[in-house]
Amino acid sequence: MGLSLSDFDYDLPHELIAQTPLKERDASRLLVLDHETGALEDKHFYDILDELHAGDAVVMNNTRVLPARLYGVKPDTGGHEEVLLLNNTEGDKWETLMKPAKRAKVGTEVVFGDGQLKATVTEELEHGGRMIEFHYDGIFMEILEKLGETPLPPYIKEKLDDPEMYQTVYAKENGSAAAPTAGLHWTKELLAKAEAKGVKLIYLTLHVGLGTFRPVDEDDIDDHKMHSEFYRLTPEAAAQLNEVRQNGGRIVATGTTSIRTLETIGTKFNGEIKSDSGWTDIFIKPGYQWQVVDAFITNFHLPKSTLVMLVAAFTGRDNILNAYQHAIDERYRFFSFGDAMFIK
Repeated sequence: MGLSLSDFDYDLPHELIAQTPLKERDASRLLVLDHETGALEDKHFYDILDELHAGDAVVMNNTRVLPARLYGVKPDTGGHEEVLLLNNTEGDKWETLMKPAKRAKVGTEVVFGDGQLKATVTEELEHGGRMIEFHYDGIFMEILEKLGETPLPPYIKEKLDDPEMYQTVYAKENGSAAAPTAGLHWTKELLAKAEAKGVKLIYLTLHVGLGTFRPVDEDDIDDHKMHSEFYRLTPEAAAQLNEVRQNGGRIVATGTTSIRTLETIGTKFNGEIKSDSGWTDIFIKPGYQWQVVDAFITNFHLPKSTLVMLVAAFTGRDNILNAYQHAIDERYRFFSFGDAMFIK
C-alpha cells in the first residue's frame, strides 16, 4: 500500500477560497518555502525579483483559455444542452462534457446562437463525455469567441467582470479549458524587470484539460490514472534552457503545467532537455525523481488533489502541509485567484 488520499488532506476555511482576482496581479501575497529546511517567509509577489538571480530561466506556459462553455438547444425537442469543450482531436471534432449527458445520444444535434454553429454527437465517452463534430460557415475561433463563455473552476461562484483576468498576460496559444493560474500573478512590467535583471524568459505550451479539477477517487494514490494533456517545447526554447543549465542557472517553472511539461521531457530523455511535443499523463507524486525543475512558483491547491501531491514530491509532505497551515493561519487566499508560493 502506497500513500493514501488522506495523507494529502487539510482543512480549509471556505472563506479563504478567492472568488475574484486582485486588481493588481502582482500585489498578491507570496509564501516562500525552502524545500530543504522547511523555512517560510511571507512576502508579496512583486518580491519575486529578490528570489530570482541573473542567469536563471523563468519558464511560463503560454496557453490561452478558450471560451469553451457553450449553451445550445436541440432543434428536435427544444431541450437545452450545455457543452464544455475539452480537446480538439482532429478537424472539427472535439471531446466534450455535455449536460444533461444522458439526453445526448449518438446522432443528437445541438444548435448554438442563431444557428451559425451546429454540432452532432458522434460518440459516447465515460464521465459524461461526448465526441462531437461541429458544422459552421466562417472561422471557428471567431464564432467561438462570440458564442462561448470562459469556464471558471467549479469553486468560483462569482461572475468575472473582465474575462481577461483569467488569462495570463502572455497567453497566446488557444487550447485550454482552464488557466495555468500561477502565471496570473505576472505583469508585463514585472517580467520586464526580471529580464532587465538578467533572467531569461522562456515559453512552452501545455493545454490544460478539465481533468485538472477531477477529484482523485482511489484511496491508494498509486491507482489514480491521470488525464492526458497536449504539450509543446520548441527547439529555440530547448536550446535556451540548455544554455541556462550549462551556465549554472536555475530552471524556475511558473506553475504545475510548466513543471509537468518540463518533467515529461526530462523523464522521456533521461534528464536531457530536448524539443518535443505530444500528450502527457505524467503523475508526479512523492518518490518521483526530479529531472529538470530547480524551483517553482505555484498557487495553493485543493485538498487531496494531484497538484498537492506534485508539490509534496518536491518539498516533502510534512513541509508542504506545514506551509499550507501557515498560509491558513495568516489568511492567505487559496486556489485559482488566490495567492502564490515560491518553492526553492
